[in-house]
Amino acid sequence: MGNTTSCCVSSSPKHRRSNHSRLEPYRPEPELSREDTGCNLQHISDRENIDDLPIEHNPSDHPRASTIFLSKSQTDVLVPNKRVREKRKSLYINHFTHISENKHHPGPVRRKYSSCSTIFLDDSTVSQPNLKYTIKCVALAIYYHIKNRDVDGRMLLDIFDEKLHPLSKSEVPADYDKYDPEQKQIYRFVRTLFSAAQLTAECAIVTLVYLERLLTYAEIDICPANWKRIVLGAILLASKVWDDQAVWNVDYCQILKDITVEDMNELERKFLELLQFNINVPSSVYAKYYFDLRSLAEANNLSFPLEPLSRDRAQKLEAISRLCDDKYKDYKKLAKKRSVSSDNLTVVRWCPAIIS
Repeated sequence: MGNTTSCCVSSSPKHRRSNHSRLEPYRPEPELSREDTGCNLQHISDRENIDDLPIEHNPSDHPRASTIFLSKSQTDVLVPNKRVREKRKSLYINHFTHISENKHHPGPVRRKYSSCSTIFLDDSTVSQPNLKYTIKCVALAIYYHIKNRDVDGRMLLDIFDEKLHPLSKSEVPADYDKYDPEQKQIYRFVRTLFSAAQLTAECAIVTLVYLERLLTYAEIDICPANWKRIVLGAILLASKVWDDQAVWNVDYCQILKDITVEDMNELERKFLELLQFNINVPSSVYAKYYFDLRSLAEANNLSFPLEPLSRDRAQKLEAISRLCDDKYKDYKKLAKKRSVSSDNLTVVRWCPAIIS
């Protein structure tokens, strides 16, 4: 104790103050730019806010923006095409109702109307779309994208060029970029991938969202030279985002025998970069694309199959209605527990709906 040579000697408060006084004043260092640090990646805070962009610039992001494929399909009204200029028919049309009775002498087209005793419904809903007809609608939307593309000299990316990256070993024709594909050809290509990979109808809708997002972000057009690889990239990405057990890239190589895994990886990587890694699909955007696809089907006489409401399905609908009613009853109990004054009294009214 008191020995000056001891290692436990502590400096006095005056000594600490004198040391502090010798410290230099703090001078903030100049911020380094991304060029100086060698990092050119875009920070998330620097990205443009989706809500600040015009609605027409991001139809795959904004729920109130009109879808591109529906706008392009409506421009065909001015084109002298009999198939498009035909009068719109209702979804409640049964094509050739007597075919099952007499295949050689089909009967006339008859409309199906719901009545008090019979209700006609299709099996496609926003949560569980019909797979076959959803793929047909998506193929029709891609067809209108290609047919009514903007011919303004937009750039064509090499990663999507089928001449540079063929999907098969067969020689690509010299005029592969001259003729637009038919809707049936697009449908067969998409259906083959969905059938082999066992993808769902919801994945087809997300595929169309990613396709239009790519065209908007990258400012490119889908044309006869690149439509297959763009659709393949959109399906590849949609299957991984939507399905819990996604199909691997090597599995697509089993479907498309002549494509390599390295090519699939590069296609996926470039697709993500062009999307700016924005793979989010809000429920409102998904619902918008679903109902716009139904409008497209109605405008092109692509009616969904209608069937009478059966007893089993009516019971399922009633069960769903009862489940929602029970959920609302819980909210009603919570609303009753809240204390309100007589000056601002609100009454919650409940109208149960029963389908039988």
